[in-house]
Amino acid sequence: MRVVVDFDACAAHGDCVAAAPEIFDLADDDEVVRVLQDEPAEELRAQAEAAADACPMFAITIEG
Repeated sequence: MRVVVDFDACAAHGDCVAAAPEIFDLADDDEVVRVLQDEPAEELRAQAEAAADACPMFAITIEG
C-alpha cells in the first residue's frame, strides 16, 4: 500500500493526523501535513483509509 497526498489540495486541517498519527504529522512551523510513512505496513491500512475518508479536501489517496 502507498499513501499519496496531493499537497496542492491539502489545507492542513489535520484530520488525517487525528485518524492516523503513525502515518501523518502536522508540522508546527509551516502548518503542512507530513507523511511519516508513505508505504505503511498492511496493519495500518484501516488507519490510512480512515485518514483518507476524514480529509475534507480529498487530498489523500491509498494505492494498492
